[in-house]
Amino acid sequence: MRRPLIASLAVMALLAGSGTLAQIEGGDRGVAPIDNGGAFEVSGVTVDVGGKTAEAARLGGWRLAQRKAWVQLSRRLGGTGGLVSDGTLDQMVSGIVVENEQIGPNRYIARLGVLFNRARAGSLLGVAAYADRSPPMLVVPVQWSGGVGQVFERRTDWQQAWARFRTGNSTIDYVRPSGTGADSLLLNVGQAQRPGRGWWRTIIDQYGASDILIPTVRLYRQWPGGPVVGVFQARHGPDNRLISSFSLRVGSAEGLPQLLDTGVARIDALYQQALRQGMLNPDASLTPPPDPAATPTPSADPTIDGILADLAQANAGATVTLQYDTPGTASVANTEALVRGIPGVRSAGTTSLALGGVSLMRVVVDGDPALLAAALQSRGYQVAGSGTTLRISRPTPAPSASGTGVPG
Repeated sequence: MRRPLIASLAVMALLAGSGTLAQIEGGDRGVAPIDNGGAFEVSGVTVDVGGKTAEAARLGGWRLAQRKAWVQLSRRLGGTGGLVSDGTLDQMVSGIVVENEQIGPNRYIARLGVLFNRARAGSLLGVAAYADRSPPMLVVPVQWSGGVGQVFERRTDWQQAWARFRTGNSTIDYVRPSGTGADSLLLNVGQAQRPGRGWWRTIIDQYGASDILIPTVRLYRQWPGGPVVGVFQARHGPDNRLISSFSLRVGSAEGLPQLLDTGVARIDALYQQALRQGMLNPDASLTPPPDPAATPTPSADPTIDGILADLAQANAGATVTLQYDTPGTASVANTEALVRGIPGVRSAGTTSLALGGVSLMRVVVDGDPALLAAALQSRGYQVAGSGTTLRISRPTPAPSASGTGVPG
């Protein structure tokens, strides 16, 4: 279904003129999510380690970060917070995220994030590796800056923040478009404000989602390079319904990525809270109506279905496998014609042909197969077997007596 829709969008773009065509062909919009896995993440782990060399200090810092992160993760998931061996940690840690680091000749100071393999860590802690999550939610990140709203028309800082966000610890099943291809035409500011269910149903079907989340940020810059204020809104559904909002501030433009990363994490917390409170139930109008032709018409009498089933079973007939000799092609046609002429036989056809040997015929007959055996015997066949497998053959004629005789 995706290809016809993309093809139609391409035709629309060609008809709209060169401006829209440039929007489709632009190469500076897409940002693919860096992590779609389900790793446990522990962020903000601080270390301060010395060593003989800078590399030794750094490796020691990462080792210490693994231990501290494991204690935090264990307590978060209801464990005792006890340590495990470094070898076990090496098997469970799937990545180290460097949030900030300072490397000296003999010292390493950093703030790190540690990613743990969900299946291995969950099995060791005795918790479920994969918790229940929400239905798939299509993310449409809207950014307003300088009075201009954008989603995927251009690459935005808000889209990049959502691409950096690790969804492993969230109960929301996010579907995050990369912004390439037809995303800029399907998902834009206009669509985020359009409540029409028909087009929304088409869009979420393209991305394999069940509902829509519209996280929105409005950025206010005090002066170029100066403080930035972000007003964040967690919105949901085709009606763009507001769930909650909050504001964050950073002292300079260099801190904008950190501001947006914090905003994404807080909006995710709001969405998880809304899910627990039953506020993120998919809109029933986003489900396509059932096909009237595919809806069975109920019977007027509730017992008629059972009666019809009994009649169908009674009229189904019995299937008999008939083994018969086929010395030549003529014997096949003759035997099939003879069997079809027996009263009660619905169909008869050879299913396995062996000229010069014994072939198999499938016979559908009404009533008891024993009646078919009796009918074949009355037509001069010798019948062996019972039930639904019969072997028929012509009796071998007795040899005639011969002699010279003595006249009397």
